[in-house]
Amino acid sequence: MPQTERKSATWFSAVFYRVCRFAVRCGLKVCFGARAYGADRVPRHGALLLAANHQSFLDPPTIGVLVPQRPLEFVARASLFKSSVFGWIISNLNAIPLKDEAGDAGAIKEVLRRLELGKAVLIFPEGSRTPDGEMHEFKRGIALLMKRAKCPVLPVAIAGAYERWPMGSKVRWRGPRVRVLYGSPIPFDEVMKNGADAALERVRAEVVKLKAELDAMPG
Repeated sequence: MPQTERKSATWFSAVFYRVCRFAVRCGLKVCFGARAYGADRVPRHGALLLAANHQSFLDPPTIGVLVPQRPLEFVARASLFKSSVFGWIISNLNAIPLKDEAGDAGAIKEVLRRLELGKAVLIFPEGSRTPDGEMHEFKRGIALLMKRAKCPVLPVAIAGAYERWPMGSKVRWRGPRVRVLYGSPIPFDEVMKNGADAALERVRAEVVKLKAELDAMPG
């Protein structure tokens, strides 16, 4: 792609993301009472991995649009790109297609490439949505991703999304607020000081702690 076309595409995607962020944020607040806590802890610049629990299809848009200071990149199932219209939309909202939940070398390379460009990438270490509302174990491959990424990791917890749109069910328009709590970035050297497996356990423990804080909040 010529440089002028590449700049034009980048400009369009940036504007498109901002417009969609505003519209989706308004929709989520009206329909689900979406509320964010600690969003200001997300650094404005620099490579960053955000690791969150996975409750619902609501998770990626909610966690993304409630961060006002920067766009997030997302990992999404490749099947979501099959629709030409929806695929075009999520591509312009920084989505990265993932062919296989068990591992996709191409997707991992693309995540690392975007991190090298100083982007913030949202991942769900459980690998898939929870079938029962409980947080499940994090996939070991995420530990290797964190090791190769060499960037800070920011734990995130979401609550209420499972109750509003559980796996295998339709959207429920009544229920608890969908709430997101952003933790503090953990520097790479700190999170990896005891090795990749310990890093994975540390991040999961932080997400569990944040989720418990959300659950203790009223409403």
